[in-house]
Amino acid sequence: MSALPDFLARLLPFPSHFAPVRFGPGLVKMHFLDQGQGRPVLLLHGNPTWSFLWRKVMAGLDGKGLRVVAPDLIGLGLSDKPRALAVHTLRNHGQAVLDLVERLDLRDVVLGVQDWGGPIGAWLAARSGGRVTGLVVLNTSVLAPRVFRTTAFHRFSHLPVVSDVAFRLFNFPVPVLGRTQGDARSISGDVAKAYAWPLRRVVDRAAPLALARMVPNREDHPTVPELAQGDAWVRGFRGPAEFVWGLKDPILGRALKRHREALPHARVTETQAGHFLQEEVPDEIAAAVLRVAGGAA
Repeated sequence: MSALPDFLARLLPFPSHFAPVRFGPGLVKMHFLDQGQGRPVLLLHGNPTWSFLWRKVMAGLDGKGLRVVAPDLIGLGLSDKPRALAVHTLRNHGQAVLDLVERLDLRDVVLGVQDWGGPIGAWLAARSGGRVTGLVVLNTSVLAPRVFRTTAFHRFSHLPVVSDVAFRLFNFPVPVLGRTQGDARSISGDVAKAYAWPLRRVVDRAAPLALARMVPNREDHPTVPELAQGDAWVRGFRGPAEFVWGLKDPILGRALKRHREALPHARVTETQAGHFLQEEVPDEIAAAVLRVAGGAA
């Protein structure tokens, strides 16, 4: 693995770690950040980002008696990048992160999730034997769909040829992440470059397209069974839980209502952030993690 370029190393001051995990038929290498000591906090990103997304939240949690672990999903960030679309399934991604949790022997975990990190985290929590005892949910969906409506982005991902060209050749949607934000400037300049850097090679761009196609658009979509398992776990969860939501998210801004109904005991923090709210309201997120972990926010 090549060293990070200087601009990126300055933005991401946390040491990198790697571990072998199961992903489909074989083992791959997962990259993760691991900072601090104490009760473990597992932070899961989504598509097409990586652990870099959590750096401001991690800075806010540093020195607070927590061990913060932020992995890169397989195919993204500095983790290995399988090129076959078919291997990128919710079960495979969940199993890879669960392998890391078991390898690090993380217990009494506060789980923080956003975007695809939500359903992946809910599935692994359901399979973890009670390792997850606290939950912080950012803009995501941890529930199985009641109706199969998808966004224009996800419909586009299923178009033959043109979607492959856009995702693989032009690295879509990485160049337009700022458009999903409350403040587009929150992903610009070197920060925008940092999201593009791990996917700078065309051959490494399978995961963003595969993850977009993992969003279920019909009842018999292969992702549905794992979503149902995660949904059941979330609805049965009685531990401390919080929502921090970006209301200006054009993708999931309106999904908060349904989630509040599923977790009625969870504290809610509404913000004017967009989809990748870790870039815009990291202090609010860190405060929620500390409250769930039992610390002083």
